[in-house]
Amino acid sequence: MCSPQYFGVEYVINPWMNGQIHGTNYQLVTSQWSTLQTILKQYADVSLLPGIQGLPDLVFTANAAIIYRQTALVSSFRYPQRQPETQHFAEWLTADGFKVHTLPRDVLFEGAGDALFDRKEPLLWFGYGLRSDAAAKPYLEKFIGTEVQPLELCDPCFYHLDTCFCPLEDGYLLYYPGAFTKESRTAIETRVPAGQRLAVSREDAGQFACNAVNIGKQVVLNQSSREMTRWLSERGFTVIETPLTEFMKSGGAAKCLSLRLDEHRF
Repeated sequence: MCSPQYFGVEYVINPWMNGQIHGTNYQLVTSQWSTLQTILKQYADVSLLPGIQGLPDLVFTANAAIIYRQTALVSSFRYPQRQPETQHFAEWLTADGFKVHTLPRDVLFEGAGDALFDRKEPLLWFGYGLRSDAAAKPYLEKFIGTEVQPLELCDPCFYHLDTCFCPLEDGYLLYYPGAFTKESRTAIETRVPAGQRLAVSREDAGQFACNAVNIGKQVVLNQSSREMTRWLSERGFTVIETPLTEFMKSGGAAKCLSLRLDEHRF
C-alpha cells in the first residue's frame, strides 16, 4: 500500500474524475485509507510505499506491476500524468528484493489493475483495450510461463480489469458483464461454470464491488448489495465493507489501493 498523504484528484483521465478536481476531503481520505489498512493487517502483512508529492495516483499500488514469485513486470502507463510512477515502483520493488523487468515503451500495460491471477487454475486473466494493449499478452506469457486469457474492455467507466472482475478463492468469480465485449463475456462464461460466477449488477459495479481484496475467505470492498452478499455467504465467503468513497472520485477502491506481493501458487 502507499500512504495517501499526496492523494487527490488533480487531473481527469477517467470518467469518475469528471467534476472532482480538488474535490476530496483530506481527513476523510486519511480515515478511509487507514481503516482499509487496519482491516487488511488482520489477514496479511502490509508493506508501505512512501507517497510522493505530485503523484496523486501513486496510492493505487495495484497499477505498479504484476508480481509473480520474486519477479515484477512494472507498468508502462498510457497517460503522461502517471508515467513517472513507474520509476518509483521499480525502485521500491528492487529494494524489496524483486527482480524488476520493464516492457518496451510502446507496449502499454498497467500492472495488476489489468492482470489478475485465477485463484484456482494456472491462468492469468488480462484486460486490454482501454489502458493496456493487447500487445502485452506475449510478454505476460513469457513472464509467468502460463496461459493468459485476454479480455477486451469496452466501457470507459471500467477502464481496468480490476474495476469489473474479481477472481476469488476456489475458482469463484465476480464480474460485471457490461464492461466486456461479447467475445470476452463468452470467454469468461465458457471458462467459469455458472454456479461459480456472479454477474454483478450495474449498481454493484458502480459501487466498485468487483474492486475487492480477497484474502482466503474474506472479501474486502467498498459496498455490496444484499443479493451479492448473500451469494458470497452461501459459498463460504465473509464480506467486509469499508467505505472508500473519496478514492472512488479518482476511479479506485480496495483492490486499486493494494498490490499482492506473494503470487507464487502455480
